[in-house]
Amino acid sequence: MRCPYCKADNDRVIDSRASADGYAIRRRRVCADCGRRYTTYERAEMAPLRVVKKTGERVAFDRNKVLGGLLRACEKRPVSNEQLEGVTDRIERQCMEAFDKEVPSKVVGDLIMQELRQLDQVAYVRFASVYREFKDVSQFLEELKPMLEKRREGGHEAADGTPG
Repeated sequence: MRCPYCKADNDRVIDSRASADGYAIRRRRVCADCGRRYTTYERAEMAPLRVVKKTGERVAFDRNKVLGGLLRACEKRPVSNEQLEGVTDRIERQCMEAFDKEVPSKVVGDLIMQELRQLDQVAYVRFASVYREFKDVSQFLEELKPMLEKRREGGHEAADGTPG
């Protein structure tokens, strides 16, 4: 394994454990050259899943794209990288379990929105605004309406953790 910082091929594993879902092994490594630490994940190789986009184009499922979208939506929000890795794992696993070879991009987007709705409502609205291509404020309000009604009904906590 090459060090992501100095590119040396001289590291050692200092900790190894199963990930939270049990489908991957998380390894903590230290570079013998620069001394920096980094984490790698080992997963079973499976038949490649392809995503069918709205245009009909087919591309390989890329968990890094899912994680990147989650990171952008959760920027400056109280969400840890471990939580986002867990969300990405669940989305990937659900796609693999439900589809043999191809998954519609709409399914992937909907799974991301379900996860974000539970994780952080602000991140959910950020992602929804891009994913659903909101054109004006009224579309934002339509997306927020069910969350606001639910909050009024049950006194649920706000996305920032304050009582509703």
